[in-house]
This record gives sequence, C-alpha cells and structure tokens, in this order.
Amino acid sequence: MPDNNFEKQINGLWIDPLIFTHKFVKTCDVCICSGECCYYGVYTDYAEYKKIMKMKNRIIKGMDDSQTKDVKKWFEEPEEDPDFDSGWAVGTEIHNGKCVFLDRQGFCTLQKIAMDEGVDRWKYKPLYCILFPLVIYEGALTVDDDHLNRLHYCNKPENQNSTIYDCCKNEIKHLLGEEGFIELEKYRKSYLKKLSKEKK
Repeated sequence: MPDNNFEKQINGLWIDPLIFTHKFVKTCDVCICSGECCYYGVYTDYAEYKKIMKMKNRIIKGMDDSQTKDVKKWFEEPEEDPDFDSGWAVGTEIHNGKCVFLDRQGFCTLQKIAMDEGVDRWKYKPLYCILFPLVIYEGALTVDDDHLNRLHYCNKPENQNSTIYDCCKNEIKHLLGEEGFIELEKYRKSYLKKLSKEKK
C-alpha cells in the first residue's frame, strides 16, 4: 500500500475517495466569480510551458490591456515536481492581481484562442488549470483544499449544491480517458455503498 493508504489506482494515479463526497458548486461559471481560481497564478508542466512560449505571438494578440505582453513576465523559474510528467513545474506570474493569462472578464486567453480556432477548448490549457478543484498531489488525484479554501465563491457552503466529482466529470474523463472513467465510476459506486453501510 502507498503512504497515502488509498486503495484504488487508475492509469498510475491513486484515487482519493474524497473527490466523490467533497461539496462543490454545481458548475463552473466565470461570469459569477470572474475566474477567481486563477487569481493566484497556476502551474504548468515544463512541456506545456514550452508549448505556450512557442505560440507567444498568438497569445499576445489575444490579450487585453489588463494583461502584460512582456513575455519575460509570464513565468516563474522552473522547479522540480514529480507530480508533473516532465518532473518540472513552471508557475505563471501574477499581473494586476491575477494570472497573466486571465483577461479582465475572467476568461483564460489560452482557452479563448483554442475556441477561436475551433479546436478542443483545452488544447493549450495546462492540465493543472483544467483539473481544478482537483489536483494531482503525491501521485494521487485528490481535492485541492489549500487553493479552494482561498476562494470566496466556490468555497461558500451555500453555493455548494453538488460534489466535485459530479461537477468535474468531463475534466476527469480528459485525465483518465473513457475506460479510466468507467473504472472510476465502478469504484465510486462501490465506495459509496461501503460508506453507506458504515453509517448505518
């Protein structure tokens, strides 16, 4: 068993069953929160960072005047992190109180570019951003409690009328693939059944 004591592993990732029960908003709507989850900057895998820098000219064209077009101010220095595929994470810088890639309306410039091109909306977006409020931490798919606790909308109990799992099914499918998601759903049902018996 791993140090985290999780019992299920899919595609090399341990599954924290907290994702099935942790309360969350029913759906993500940046028109309500203005993309608050991106205010503190995000992390990219080193390979994602290189891909973003290769399309810097396209990104600059898509930015508004609340964002910095100085590419030297986009990223922090890389740091080792085994939870990223390359083994290295590169954080985005904060400009005007938000991630450099977040526009004044709370929309991600990287996602807007993909949508303008008519390709998958997450083609250029870092996995870290796609997954939130989920995160890969110490080899496990779990809830990003630290970041979630900083938020003023998604973290309010009165707004949490769903679970992270129900809200993030598309994101989980993106990470695990269809077969992985089916396996996860079977585990979820088994886990919740077991949990229900324990409460009786």
